[in-house]
Amino acid sequence: MNFLRGVMGGQSAGPQHTEAETIQKLCDRVASSTLLDDRRNAVRALKSLSKKYRLEVGIQAMEHLIHVLQTDRSDSEIIGYALDTLYNIISNDEEEEVEENSTRQSEDLGSQFTEIFIKQQENVTLLLSLLEEFDFHVRWPGVKLLTSLLKQLGPQVQQIILVSPMGVSRLMDLLADSREVIRNDGVLLLQALTRSNGAIQKIVAFENAFERLLDIITEEGNSDGGIVVEDCLILLQNLLKNNNSNQNFFKEGSYIQRMKPWFEVGDDNSGWSAQKVTNLHLMLQLVRVLVSPTNPPGATSSCQKAMFQCGLLQQLCTILMATGVPADILTETINTVSEVIRGCQVNQDYFAFVNAPSNPPRPAIVVLLMSMVNERQPFVLRCAVLYCFQCFLYKNQKGQGEIVSTLLPSTIDATGNSVSAGQLLCGGLFSTDSLSNWCAAVALAHALQENATQKEQLLRVQLATSIGNPPVSLLQQCTNILSQGSKIQTRVGLLMLLCTWLSNCPIAVTHFLHNSANVPFLTGQIAENLGEEEQLVQGLCALLLGISIYFNDNSLESYMKEKLKQLIEKRIGKENFIEKLGFISKHELYSRASQKPQPNFPSPEYMIFDHEFTKLVKELEGVITKAIYKSSEEDKKEEEVKKTLEQHDSIVTHYKNMIREQDLQLEELRQQVSTLKCQNEQLQTAVTQQVSQIQQHKDQYNLLKVQLGKDNQHQVSNSDGAQMNGIQPEEIGRLREEIKELKSNQELLQSQLAEKDSLIENLKSSHTSSGMNEQSSATASAQDSEQVAELKQELATLKSQLNSQSVEITKLQTEKQELLQKSEAFAKSVPVQGESETIIAAKTTDVEGRLSALLQETKELKNEIKALSEERIAIKEQLDSSNSTIAILQNEKNQLELEITDSKKEQDDLLVLLADQDQKILSLKNKLKDLGHPVEEEDELESGDQEDEDDEIEDGGKDQDHI
Repeated sequence: MNFLRGVMGGQSAGPQHTEAETIQKLCDRVASSTLLDDRRNAVRALKSLSKKYRLEVGIQAMEHLIHVLQTDRSDSEIIGYALDTLYNIISNDEEEEVEENSTRQSEDLGSQFTEIFIKQQENVTLLLSLLEEFDFHVRWPGVKLLTSLLKQLGPQVQQIILVSPMGVSRLMDLLADSREVIRNDGVLLLQALTRSNGAIQKIVAFENAFERLLDIITEEGNSDGGIVVEDCLILLQNLLKNNNSNQNFFKEGSYIQRMKPWFEVGDDNSGWSAQKVTNLHLMLQLVRVLVSPTNPPGATSSCQKAMFQCGLLQQLCTILMATGVPADILTETINTVSEVIRGCQVNQDYFAFVNAPSNPPRPAIVVLLMSMVNERQPFVLRCAVLYCFQCFLYKNQKGQGEIVSTLLPSTIDATGNSVSAGQLLCGGLFSTDSLSNWCAAVALAHALQENATQKEQLLRVQLATSIGNPPVSLLQQCTNILSQGSKIQTRVGLLMLLCTWLSNCPIAVTHFLHNSANVPFLTGQIAENLGEEEQLVQGLCALLLGISIYFNDNSLESYMKEKLKQLIEKRIGKENFIEKLGFISKHELYSRASQKPQPNFPSPEYMIFDHEFTKLVKELEGVITKAIYKSSEEDKKEEEVKKTLEQHDSIVTHYKNMIREQDLQLEELRQQVSTLKCQNEQLQTAVTQQVSQIQQHKDQYNLLKVQLGKDNQHQVSNSDGAQMNGIQPEEIGRLREEIKELKSNQELLQSQLAEKDSLIENLKSSHTSSGMNEQSSATASAQDSEQVAELKQELATLKSQLNSQSVEITKLQTEKQELLQKSEAFAKSVPVQGESETIIAAKTTDVEGRLSALLQETKELKNEIKALSEERIAIKEQLDSSNSTIAILQNEKNQLELEITDSKKEQDDLLVLLADQDQKILSLKNKLKDLGHPVEEEDELESGDQEDEDDEIEDGGKDQDHI
């Protein structure tokens, strides 16, 4: 009791003693009472005391309340009271105002009670299982309690939920709850659950969180929605930020396309509410999460392309050029557009053609640059415009060329009606505002970044300083302003521009050294012992002089590398020079600028370094140090090595081109081989057909020869018919010889074709086995081309032989017809004699018999063919009828499925109607009970009599009186 008095400062001893005893008695009733009503009343009383006497209730009642959650799950009312009580104990949100000493003692109560609660992991698992209850009086306090636990000890509770079976899935069901208060608190719960835990973020994302959250945002009115939209956007940021897996899932699920309606703000931009500004700000930040420069390049690039394809970039540019947009939204929109176009050529090209709605229309880039060099614009807006210009030029050589071209004499508008981007940059570079000088110098440096062509082009820019004086080059004007002793911010900007300009550009170095005043100025700045403020300028001067040495091509005899080194050693000293060079990387703002590409500065005086320039310093600091300490002999050796490497590179390039050409030749030869192979196959087919035709003609000729031989024998025996009708034995011999010759020609052609096939196969194998050696490849390609030429010539010869063979076959067929005609004439011209007529008649009868037999066989074959075709037609008709039957059955099946679906829908509708009817009956019974009408016992039990908060406090008082 003394412990309670010490903790509850500011209260009299009497009330403390009474309340402590009351809480103890209530806890005893919860632990020992057998009646559910008694336990429920005791828990309700503890709930009413838990806000004011948080410590006492927490110490004495927490264990009993957890036991109630475990044993009385069947009664939703007592479970709801227990959860509310635990929430009041653990949560710090609703603490009443108490004295300062008491506040200090109890400010950590929430985390202490949370630690006690989660010490047994089963308690958190029990709470997760209670969230499956649909009853509002259980689910809502359960959601609030779990959210409070996560706020107090997030990592520990996250780990318990992560290892709990289906733990995250149960919580995802809260987003689908039809009761908005539970759904909205479920979003807050998931916010706390997904904070800084990549594993849970992935599980939540794959549980369809993106779909549900985007649906809620759409239902709530997108950017015009309330606090619920803000909570959903914060949860989306938790899921996507620094989580590459979820970002890829978001893109692959086509959710980027659903972001476009968020930015349809309309034409009337007046009267933006504070909530709409907050929502739109979070929406823009969500877009930036997907295209952040810190993401993997491939993921960022794919998101950028998706944003262009779905029109999201176009929508952002519309906001960018709209009027009446709040300043902070406009600034964040500029930053968002910057990262959407950064390094993406398609998006950069689109942005280059965006025009502001002015008369006449001006490019968006020009309008933004006008804001950047205007000292009356807000500082954060000018930083955002600079970032946008840097992102537009990042890895965009085409855009860099367009910006530099606006400064060249041939492209400047002589009428002066329009202001170009280059003119705005020059105006900012030489204005009286140091911030404009710095921004313009950095912007112009980005137009030269990693682009030697534009560095050389910028040397052509001439400026008219005053009337009557000759024009001065831009490079000379920058060095003139530098030597005039302007503000540090201006000098730092100009030195960064000059260092970027001269690096990797020997021609620019020569132009810089051509002005005899530049080197003495730099050595004088470096050699002086100035204050800390000037040390950064000294370091940048040392860097510029080092660049003039390292990238010097020794074209100026008075400022060759060795002479500049000797000058440094005499006037500055090598150690002193290297020490001054190190001032850059040791500056406190250097590391800050090197972290992120976005120029994010709290105030203008912090605007010293550019992100890309820090990369240049890191790259050049070491090589300049080595170059200063190198001797002339080492320089010569290095130059020789460079020349050797260049020669080697040229030789390698030459051989690469040669190999590429040979690859093309090999590919052409392979195509020719395949073509010749196809032609060879076609010729073989033609030869086979001709062989079969020759064989047929041969058989017919042999038959005819036998018949003619018999006739000739008969004619010789009866007369001197050795020369009858021009048919002589010599003619028959000649025909035999021709047939034999045709046969030998046929065999010769087949052997030639076989040789050509083997030659093609050898050629093909020689192509596949050819190495990458240049000389052997060239020799092989020459031999292959000769073999291909020979192959073509031989194939042409083969074609001519085949044509001649076809002619001979035709001639043979003609001679056969003539022989048939002669035989018929011979038969008619033989003199009528008894014996010869009998023989001829017999022969004729024999031939006619054979012909009739052949005709009979032909007729039978035709009949069989006809029967088979009829049978085929019948089978086809049967197949068509079967297909039609299958189609009819399929239609009937589809109709039956539709009828089953309709009946299921009707059953579901009836169930819904019955549920609504039961709900209406229950509400009517409650009304009857309120009006004093008697209600049956069963109906009273079903109605689940609930009491409001005011009755709880009164009942608590009654219970205390009873105690």
